Amino acid sequence: MFLEPQETMPQTSVVFSSILGPSCSGQVQPGMGERGSGAGSSGDLVFQEGRLISGSLEALMEHLVPTVDYYPDRTYIFTFLLSSRVFIPPHDLLARVGQICLEQRQQLETGSEKAKLKSFSAKIVQLLKEWTEAFPYDFQDEKAMAELKAITHRVTQCDEENGTVKKAIAQMTQSLLLSLAARNQLQELREKLRSPAMDKGSVLKAKPPATQKDILGVCCDPLVLAQQLTHIELERVSSIHPEDLMQIVSHMDSRDKHRCRGDLTKTYSLEAYDNWFNCLSMLVATEVCRVVKKKHRTRMLEFFIDVARECFNIGNFNSMMAIISGMNLSPVARLKKTWSKVKTAKFDVLEHHMDPSSNFCNYRTALQGATQRSQMANSSREKIVIPVFNLFVKDIYFLHKIHTNHLPNGHVNFKKFWEISRQIHEFMTWTQVECPFEKDKKIQNYLLTAPIYSEEALFIASFESEGPENHMEKDSWKTLRK
Repeated sequence: MFLEPQETMPQTSVVFSSILGPSCSGQVQPGMGERGSGAGSSGDLVFQEGRLISGSLEALMEHLVPTVDYYPDRTYIFTFLLSSRVFIPPHDLLARVGQICLEQRQQLETGSEKAKLKSFSAKIVQLLKEWTEAFPYDFQDEKAMAELKAITHRVTQCDEENGTVKKAIAQMTQSLLLSLAARNQLQELREKLRSPAMDKGSVLKAKPPATQKDILGVCCDPLVLAQQLTHIELERVSSIHPEDLMQIVSHMDSRDKHRCRGDLTKTYSLEAYDNWFNCLSMLVATEVCRVVKKKHRTRMLEFFIDVARECFNIGNFNSMMAIISGMNLSPVARLKKTWSKVKTAKFDVLEHHMDPSSNFCNYRTALQGATQRSQMANSSREKIVIPVFNLFVKDIYFLHKIHTNHLPNGHVNFKKFWEISRQIHEFMTWTQVECPFEKDKKIQNYLLTAPIYSEEALFIASFESEGPENHMEKDSWKTLRK
């Protein structure tokens, strides 16, 4: 099931934990009523040992909508709302939910059963509440908001003035509007920060003056720097939402006619987080290559090895991998005279943890250990788990590519989407961890805005420190000097 992972993180948001529960298993929950469960099939839904594994899209949509004596499993609500956007845009799904609600409401009105009608209305509002809390940004779309208003208008027709249903709708609407307003403010802030100078520091094509401050002049304590990197990681990853991660699937899938085509603006948070990894790697390489004296370069390498080790101990695997990647870039890796003076035992241990063989088996074992620590944690520090993001994305990618969306009988392969949902839910709960380390603005400002070398400048600085040793390097050096 697991292919090429990358990230994962600790702690649980109130919304996601309440919807999915600890296991995200997809099992039918007792006391919720049933709409066909147990072994075998029920209409267009197929169950296996009480777990829904496939069904037609229409049957899955109907399974989402409550009845008088049935309310869907909350795990199912999250999984279907998340995965359905591969096949149908959220506003179209909401419209279909509205149609099913209307049909059921009309049947209840015909029977003149006011108590049942009120109970049904309350369940519909509860479903909408869970939808707006888990995926508020589905309602940025005017069509979705119009459908929401239409449904809530229908269900309040049987409710008296200031009734419980109307109050619940008012509270739900207010919370939704606050979430959307916060999202818009964040979007505006991102646009302001989108310039290269603010996002990653300027890119240098030549060495800066020797008097310019380096990372050791700002922070010489590996633990403190690892803590500040963790602060940045948690701050950036907290802006990623489950529907953003589902874009990984939506963007790749070209076979479903009605799939929800990915909105590029929704992937900005993913791209920004991925860019942070690249910028950190380049910053590490820059800090090493810009140092003139071999003794000081050795110290810089050993400092970053210690920072990476502290990141590992914290559970910040993403920063750890970025630092290792920076030290493995060719302009740094070729500095053999410098590396010969470095005590590399600790670096060898770090590289062992990030060995790509057997699908990053060592890393996954360490990640599993951090996850278990997080689950049993008594302090917020022990809850931190920040996985390698690109491996997490690859896991979702391969899980999607290896397993088809539809079975031969035309059913949606819901077993596949249970697993995708489980992994995304795990990631989302990790993003909710509150950073226990105090923010140091001076250090973070340096990490986020310090100038970094271009690839060419890195090689020039590297060759100036240790001259070319073979024909290929000599040719490269000759080209760069021109």
